[in-house]
Amino acid sequence: MRTISARSLALLLGAGPLPRPAYRGLADGIRRLVSDGRLLVGTRLPSERTLTTELGLSRTTVGAALDALRDEGFVTTRRGSGSVVCLPAGPSGLALSQAGLIPTDVPNDVIDLTYAALPAAAGVTAAYERALVELPRFLATAGYDPRGLPETRAAVAAWFEGRGLSTSPDQVVITSGAHGGLSAVLRAHLEVGDRVLVESPTYPNAIVGVRRSAYRAVPAQLTPTGWDVDGIEVGLRQSGASAAYLIPDHQNPTGLVMDTPTRHALAGVLARANAVPVVDETFVELGLDDAPSGRQPAPFAASSRQAHTLGSAGKTWWGGLRVGWVRVPAGGAESVIEARHSLDLGTAILEQLVVTDLLHQGETLLAERRREARARRDALVTALGRHVPDWRFSVPTGGLNLWCELPEARGDELARVAETAGVRLARGGQFGVQGGFARWVRVPFCVAPDEADQVGRRLATAWQLALGARPTTPEVTPLIA
Repeated sequence: MRTISARSLALLLGAGPLPRPAYRGLADGIRRLVSDGRLLVGTRLPSERTLTTELGLSRTTVGAALDALRDEGFVTTRRGSGSVVCLPAGPSGLALSQAGLIPTDVPNDVIDLTYAALPAAAGVTAAYERALVELPRFLATAGYDPRGLPETRAAVAAWFEGRGLSTSPDQVVITSGAHGGLSAVLRAHLEVGDRVLVESPTYPNAIVGVRRSAYRAVPAQLTPTGWDVDGIEVGLRQSGASAAYLIPDHQNPTGLVMDTPTRHALAGVLARANAVPVVDETFVELGLDDAPSGRQPAPFAASSRQAHTLGSAGKTWWGGLRVGWVRVPAGGAESVIEARHSLDLGTAILEQLVVTDLLHQGETLLAERRREARARRDALVTALGRHVPDWRFSVPTGGLNLWCELPEARGDELARVAETAGVRLARGGQFGVQGGFARWVRVPFCVAPDEADQVGRRLATAWQLALGARPTTPEVTPLIA
C-alpha cells in the first residue's frame, strides 16, 4: 500500500494558513489533492497524531477533517491500515476511478489501454472553483455562443502568440473538443464525396470523422522516420484531395515530430495542390525531452497561410473539459462558425472559463504535467523492456503513446485475447486508413508509474496467448481516444 508522510502531505497542502474553519480547510485541501491526482487513490494517510504535530492543529480539528472526508467518500478507514484515500461512488455504485472512456463494461480487474489520456492535471479543480465565481455574470444571457467567449478566444490567441505565431482573437473559434473542430473545418471547405489526405497510421477518430461526414479518406503512408513529402505530392496529384489532415507534433500513434524543413516543404506542396491543411496540435504541449520549456518546432501555420490549426485541452489538462479550438486564416472564421451549426450551437460556458484560467497559468502547470507524463513514459518503457523485450519501438520525445512493432503479425489476435490477460487494447488496423498494421499495437503510457510493471506482465501474458492457438473469442472494436 502506498503511504505518504505527514511532511509530504503538508508540502502538498502548501505553506499558507488554512481557510476557516480549519477542519473544513484541511478537508477541502486533501479533497483537492485527490481530485487533482496529486494524492493517489489507495494511499494511506498519516495518523491523526503525526498530522496534528506536523500541521500544528488540534487532534479534534484533524479528526473532524477526516470524518468529513469519510462522509464525502474520499477517505475510508480499514482495520489495521488506517485512513486510506478513495474516490466516492457514482450513482451506480461504481467508484469514479473505475469509470472508463469506453461505453462498454470494463471489468474492474482489466486495465484499459484504448485511450491516450491522463487523469486531470494538478490545478484543474482550483480552476473550476475560480470559474464558478465568474459564472454568474453569464447566467443572464442565453448561453449560446458559437464563436466562443471573448476571454477564451483571447487566451488561446495569446497562447499562439507565445509560440511565435501572430494570432488575433478573431482567428479563434472555440469548439467542443478538437474532434468537433475537425468536423467543422471539413464541412466549411468540402463537398460530399471530396477526398481528404490522411496520414497512415493516424488517429482513428479522424478516419471515422472523415468517412461519416461523407468524404473519402486517402492514405499518406508514414515512413519510420516521418513524412514522405514527395509521396504526399504524388498522392495529392493522383487523388485530387481537397484537404489534408496532419499531426506534425508527437503524431498519434507514432510519436513522430515533423522537423522545420519538412513543414516548409509540405506547406508548399499543399499550397500548390490547393489542399486545405488541417493541422492537429492536440499533443503539442506534451514535449517531454526537448528544451526545458518543452517547446516544439514553430507551428505548421507559420509555414502555411491556409492552415487550420486544431487544439484541445483534453490531452494537456483533462479529457473531461471537452474544450477545443480552431485557429483559422485571417478572415476565415465565419465559414467555420456557419458549418458548426450542423454540429452544435456552442461550447459549455463553465468549461471555457476553466480553460481560460488554465491558459493564463501557462508554464507553471505545464511543467508539472510534463514531469508526470515523462515519469509514466519512462516507467512503461522499462516495463516493456523487461517483460516483452522482443517488441520494438522508438521512445518518443513527447505525446502519450508507444507505437510497438510485434515480432509477428499477430496484432489482431493480441487485441482479441488481451482482456483475458487483464488489459484492453485497440487493434493496430484501427489506426490505418485501409486497415493493415497487424504487426503493430499502440500502448499509451498513461498508467501510474507504480502500475507500469503490472501492465508489462499482463501484456507478456496476452502476447503468449496470441501466439498460441487461434482464439475463439469474438473481435471487439472499441472506441479510441
